[in-house]
This record gives sequence, C-alpha cells and structure tokens, in this order.
Amino acid sequence: MEKTVFEITKMDCPSEEVLIRMKLDEIPEVKSLEFDIPNRMLTVVHIGKLKEIERSVIDLNLGGKRIKTEQSVQANFKEQTNQRKLLWAVLAINFAFFIIEMTTGMVSESMGLVADSLDMLADSFVYIISLFAVGGTLVKKKKISHLAGYFQITLAIIGFVEVIRRFVGVEKMPDFSTMIIISILALIANTICLYLLQKSKSKEAHMQASMIFTSNDVIINLGVITAGVLVNWLNSNKPDLIIGAIIFILVIQGAIRILKLGK
Repeated sequence: MEKTVFEITKMDCPSEEVLIRMKLDEIPEVKSLEFDIPNRMLTVVHIGKLKEIERSVIDLNLGGKRIKTEQSVQANFKEQTNQRKLLWAVLAINFAFFIIEMTTGMVSESMGLVADSLDMLADSFVYIISLFAVGGTLVKKKKISHLAGYFQITLAIIGFVEVIRRFVGVEKMPDFSTMIIISILALIANTICLYLLQKSKSKEAHMQASMIFTSNDVIINLGVITAGVLVNWLNSNKPDLIIGAIIFILVIQGAIRILKLGK
C-alpha cells in the first residue's frame, strides 16, 4: 500500500474535488482520497498504478504536481456515516432558498434576487454531485453533471438576456425592501450551512471547502443587499441589474465547471 501526496494549485472548491474523485474513480487501485482544499493538497492511498494516477491528476489541468510517495499502513477506508446527513441538510437549505429567492425575485422585479436564487441552485447541484461522489456509479455522476450544467447555463442565459432587455427598455423599479430582507435571510442560511459543515470537524473536502465556498455566497448576498440600498438611494433599477448580471456570469462559469465533471 502506498500514499502519494499531490499539490493541486487550482483546487479551491467542491467542484474540483468532485472532478478529481470522478477521474480517479476509474482506477480501482485507488483506495482512499483525502482532500485539504485550504492548502491545495490531495493525498491518495493506492496499491500501485502510481504513473496512471499521476497522469490522471495532471490531465485534469488543475495544476496537479506529485510531491511525494511513501508506504502506508492505512486499512480503514470507510466514509464517515454523518457526511451524507450533513450534505443532505446543506442541500435542503440551498434548494429551499433557491425557491424562496426565485419566487420573491420575480414578484419584486429584482434580477439580483433571481440571479442569487440561481447561485443557490448551483450550490444545490454541487452538493447533489458531491453526494454521488461519496457513493455512486460513475455513469450516474456524469449524467447528473451534464443535466445540471446545461440546465444551469440555460437559466443563466435567459436571466442575462432579461437583464439586457431591462437595461435598454422601460425601467422597472424592484422592491428594494424585499431585496434586502430576503438577502439577509439568505446570508443567515449560508451561515447555518457553514456552521453545519464546520461542526463535523471532518477533513473531507466537502467540509473543509465550506469556508471558501460559502464566502463566495456571502459576498453575493452582501452585493444584493448593497444593490437594494442603492436602488432606494438612487431611485434607479441599474444597481439591481448590474449585480444581477455579475451573478449570472458567475453562475455560467460555475455551470461550465460542472459540465467538466461529466467528461
């Protein structure tokens, strides 16, 4: 049994972790994967096949580089049983706020809330794929990756087109108070997700990545809150449209990353 440590310079969120899992799932000699996302490190416990594993990691174009290989006496490779429960809880929170923000965004005419709802949906997709990464067939993972990626891109493009239409068309003033209140609630939801993941004290990437992953959501929430304040202050819908456009672009980038999981 061997233990090989890789540095993955472009590994900074659960999407890369799932991508690596799916790639190395194809090698039966790989027995265990341990991710340290804050330090961009991956530890692989395996039986031989070092060159194939190294080539697979490098082929992902995530800046993978082998640091060292040593003998290992690790014998227990069982996933923690509470990991699925935590992922399901975080998934439920994200999907619930996707519905809440999408509904209130459409009612209040806020593209910022609509875009943020898609970001919540994107998070939900990542956690769904992560659940399959914990245990599931490679075929299922790839199918979900494709469906999630294309669906997400389609919604984001529709939203982006609507932003452009509102920029050049008749000005529709969003309800700034709804923007602020719902975004504050979403901010609280993201904080709860972070707490649940950190509470596990697990070294798994799903948990360790939570700080980096959720910080992006927090920034987006604060952006929508700021846009709501500016809408009221400037009496203009432009701040809402600008933050909406920015979030739609981020969602599209995330969708492209998810599509890579299905290759």
